[in-house]
Amino acid sequence: MDLQLKEKIALVTASSGGIGYYIAEILAQEGASVIINGRSEESVKKAISSLEESTGNKKFKVAVGDLGKKEDCEAIIKKHPEVDILVNNAGYYEASSFFESSVEDWKNIFDVNIMGSVLMSQHYAKKMIDKGEGRVIFVSSETAVNPDPNMAHYGATKTMMLSVSRNLAELTRGTNVTVNAVLPGSTDTESVRELIKKQYPDESIEEGMKKFIEENRPTSIIWRLLRPKEVADLIAFVCSPRASGINGATLRVDGGMVKSIF
Repeated sequence: MDLQLKEKIALVTASSGGIGYYIAEILAQEGASVIINGRSEESVKKAISSLEESTGNKKFKVAVGDLGKKEDCEAIIKKHPEVDILVNNAGYYEASSFFESSVEDWKNIFDVNIMGSVLMSQHYAKKMIDKGEGRVIFVSSETAVNPDPNMAHYGATKTMMLSVSRNLAELTRGTNVTVNAVLPGSTDTESVRELIKKQYPDESIEEGMKKFIEENRPTSIIWRLLRPKEVADLIAFVCSPRASGINGATLRVDGGMVKSIF
């Protein structure tokens, strides 16, 4: 299926690795020019080299910055003032007891997961609305609606992201701009593998992933971690003009983990 993304400019935050990398890869395969974001120039350039090889697309651009820092967000916006697609994918998480998590723990997660997305959206979504066309996607998490007491601060920010997304969508009325949120389930990324290794240090990674699902996500229907490309495929479609009828929505790609019909 042609997603009609040729000549579109897309900014995917936190795209030097993880789910963001795969989102960038699919968008580039569809002909988009993709701005790659990461916290270091080394990680961004390494990702671009790999993406150029896998996609044959040479239209990648660099955007180094920590989305948890206002000045970094402003620097990215100044360098890349215009985009057609914004994927707010940057996110920070950690396992932490509710009773032991500190004010700093909560603030750090809030700054990256919420304020980074808000600052980027305030600039780019306004430009899109003025132009009458564009796509904004917030990459939330199944923990937004499926509480995990060991990640209460993370889940709280992901729930807030759904509210931000829907409120922003209301401002697109009468335009061809859409704003949607996507809820991935637990996904097989490098950071999740590191988390599993710490949680199950005496197990192989395969056995650790199996135990993680059994003990932490027992409602999963697919009974495994999602593959990053499975998440990226849905997000790429929502970025497309073919998804023009989807606006203000919360879309799940969670392997059936959220036990709800709505």
